[in-house]
Amino acid sequence: MRRRLLLVLLAFAVVAVAGFAVPLLLSTAESRTNEFILSRSADAARFAAMAQTALAENNTDQLRDEVAAHSRVFGDGVLIVDARRTVVVAEGLPADDPRAVSAAEAALRNQTQPRPADLRPWSSGDVLVSHAVGTGVRVSGAVVLRTSVEPAVADIRVWWGGILLGALLALVVAVLLVLRIARWVLRPIDQLAAGMHRMTQGRGDTHVEVVSGPPELRGLAQKFNRMSDALAESAERQRALVADVSHQLRNPMAALRLRLDGIADRQGSGHEHDVRQMQVELARLEDLLDGMLALASADSTATDLAASDEPQAQCDAATVLAERVEAWHDAASEAGVRLAGAMLSELRVGCSESELAQVFDVVLDNAIKYAGDGATVTWSGERHDDYVVVCITDDGPGVAEQDLPRLTQRFWRGSSGPGSGLGLAIAERLVTARGGRFELYHVQPHGLGVRLRLPAVTT
Repeated sequence: MRRRLLLVLLAFAVVAVAGFAVPLLLSTAESRTNEFILSRSADAARFAAMAQTALAENNTDQLRDEVAAHSRVFGDGVLIVDARRTVVVAEGLPADDPRAVSAAEAALRNQTQPRPADLRPWSSGDVLVSHAVGTGVRVSGAVVLRTSVEPAVADIRVWWGGILLGALLALVVAVLLVLRIARWVLRPIDQLAAGMHRMTQGRGDTHVEVVSGPPELRGLAQKFNRMSDALAESAERQRALVADVSHQLRNPMAALRLRLDGIADRQGSGHEHDVRQMQVELARLEDLLDGMLALASADSTATDLAASDEPQAQCDAATVLAERVEAWHDAASEAGVRLAGAMLSELRVGCSESELAQVFDVVLDNAIKYAGDGATVTWSGERHDDYVVVCITDDGPGVAEQDLPRLTQRFWRGSSGPGSGLGLAIAERLVTARGGRFELYHVQPHGLGVRLRLPAVTT
């Protein structure tokens, strides 16, 4: 936008300066050309008057002296002929010059001389000015004056140079003014764009301070600040609600668990099956509450990371994965799942150890739960230029194609199986909060894979 605005304003400035300078250049050239022609026409008319007197008195001495003096001073060539085409005076202009002969013939016929084209700084050469001797009724001779255009062209060059210099200065001032106007207009927009970028990163309480710029944009910045405050307050209330509800439900859930356990311990109550079903549902509700608390914590962590300027946390992904695999080994054995990945070399990533451990726990738990008896879970990792990729795959039944994008949706679960539907959503939130990517993909011929892409850290 900045480039387009500058182009428009600069084009307008150039057109405005050119619209002022070009007519002024042409006007000065025309004025100096007219002055030059009138001056030389006056000289030719003066010589014509002197020639008329000299021819009438049959004495051309004074005329010759005057023409010679004029030629020495101005460098002009002068040719004067009588009505019979006889040369009376020839000073610096040969009588047989074709252009001079043509101009003299036109003057003897009392024809109007065409005006030369306007001079330009690059013009050169000379022009011929002719004048009839005598009256319009009786022409007794002709005067032809050849004069160089260089003096007039030199004046035009000086005038044009001054005009162009003034136009250049005006253009420089216009450019500076355009740049200032562009900054004045675009600075609030840049600040709003930066505020929007911070908001998309999770900084809900983003404010922009716009103290200059058009009133409309300053008003828009104020509305943006109010919107940012409202969104931050709404998000905070939502997180607080989830956390508060989860905490508040823990006590009655714990009391209900104690009562059910007490009933289950009594023999012969006749409701053992119902109690077991209630215990299963209660366990699912407890898992759901734990997931909601973890999700609220993940959201809060993501927001804090976006708003924090503290140094980036880091850990060795290979070490964390090895520890979590060891922790899940017994659970995998009980489920009939084999953990068979290779040991990885050091992979430093920009993520805290606790968060990455939580992500690995979610992925391994999900694989052990749903891969099925006899499945194998494998893992691999490699470092690229500025990021690290860790893949964890299983060869279980996998999921349907249409369900793959929904696995990271909150509270979404498949048609069967345990879980709260929050684990993968929490893992994705933790990874993306660190600037990474959390991807799910199909494994051929069957199975599910998780690809973690995290920013690499150079030790």
